[in-house]
Amino acid sequence: MGWKRLGTEIVHQGPVLTVRRDAVRMPDGTAGVYEHVAVDDTVRVVALDTDGQVLLVEDDFYLQQRRMLHLPGGGTDGQNRYRAALRELEEETGLTAAHVDTLGVIDPLPGVTTARTHLMLATDLRPGTMRRDGAEVGMTVHRRPLPDAVAAVRTGEITDAGSVTALLLASHGH
Repeated sequence: MGWKRLGTEIVHQGPVLTVRRDAVRMPDGTAGVYEHVAVDDTVRVVALDTDGQVLLVEDDFYLQQRRMLHLPGGGTDGQNRYRAALRELEEETGLTAAHVDTLGVIDPLPGVTTARTHLMLATDLRPGTMRRDGAEVGMTVHRRPLPDAVAAVRTGEITDAGSVTALLLASHGH
């Protein structure tokens, strides 16, 4: 590894993220500064029912200033990826799953954060308790056949990186 951290300072620390500025020695040997964001890992869940329907949620995103269709998911909040996947699925859809498997993991913004997105497959869905937070009040749940969800990726209707990758991975296994 050609990079070396020489020191670090916290530029901002909030309830969700920390912005750090590192003094670094770059691969070419020169000194530099590297700013990055520290946040928890995230999960995205392909919840597949016995009819081959995948659960999607649609919600308002502040930064994009639009509603986006995506897979249930969110921050791990320090939990392991399996528990976080079950928690996020139940909070956002009101369903839980008897089986959760790993589809893969991605580094969605490797130049900005070390946070990874764990892509999970949930099956044997069962009723649970919906517990959305204040930012998710307008969230709606949709079911689509897995091939239709993959088609929504191809048309640009689904653009969230974790959702795109998880749906494509799930479609190769089913």
